[in-house]
Amino acid sequence: MKAVYCTAYGTPGVLKMVEIPKPIPRANELLIRIHATAVNSGDVRIRKADPWAVRLFFGLSKPRKPVLGGVFSGEVVEVGSAVSKYKAGDVVFGSTGMEFGAYAEFKTLAEAATITFKPESLSHLEAAIIPFGAMTALDFIRKANIRPGQKVLVYGASGAVGSAAVQLAKFYGAEVTAVCSGANMELMQKIGADKVLNYQREDLALNKEQYDVIYEAVNQLGFSESIRHLKKGGILILGAADFSKMIRAGFARMAGKKVITGVIKESAEGMEFVRELIDQGKYQPVLDRVYTLDQIAEAHEYVDLGHKKGNVGIEVITNS
Repeated sequence: MKAVYCTAYGTPGVLKMVEIPKPIPRANELLIRIHATAVNSGDVRIRKADPWAVRLFFGLSKPRKPVLGGVFSGEVVEVGSAVSKYKAGDVVFGSTGMEFGAYAEFKTLAEAATITFKPESLSHLEAAIIPFGAMTALDFIRKANIRPGQKVLVYGASGAVGSAAVQLAKFYGAEVTAVCSGANMELMQKIGADKVLNYQREDLALNKEQYDVIYEAVNQLGFSESIRHLKKGGILILGAADFSKMIRAGFARMAGKKVITGVIKESAEGMEFVRELIDQGKYQPVLDRVYTLDQIAEAHEYVDLGHKKGNVGIEVITNS
């Protein structure tokens, strides 16, 4: 089968198309033919080894699991002898988690993995771009226990995670303020933001508003600035914190502040929850650009620019 290898850490040029054996499912696994995947910040961080500590977990000189790609939508083509929930022909979408492997034509996953049936209303491309942002935002928002009537600020609202956070916070009844560039303000209104601030024109430091929850999705808002805009007892979510911010978060907790950060937990239950929201018309995918699998390096180059709106989809099977 065709797959894309990350041959070393570095620029998008390290991504190379290769031919490798098609995987064989074990007793508890599904073999999924992947129709579409996406390029997310997680893929980019692994490719770059950014931060450097990535090497300690994924391989010193290059990724031990060279096929990146953490999300997918596709069709089950074979199931192991112990699988009961899915059968050949089922159409599914989800996350591969730390296994990666979605930059390929086929992928095996355990039946209990973070997957569920694809909504009929979505194409494979639309479905594939959902799991990364949705699972990340859902885990943090559930931990923050967002309630109806609370004021929530999402900083970096136009990215994959930010656009998911806006929609999920709205579902839980919050009044949502989205912070993004001027080019993305209309998009934020379309997905449900109550207020939209253009960070290019409006200095948040001059904004006297305070919020019950601040979701910092892109690691661009200063830590002190974030704390300043929290109400007493408010919660700061650092969804993309680097090591230095994690340290500051620890000290802030010791001082009595409520700061949520760290590794998220994905689940099949979470995927099913998001699927239900999609079926109810309460969650929509945000698709920026589409590339084919053999254009994966070009897709990474675009994501590296840091200006994407929502998600960048990858067609593994053309016209999916």
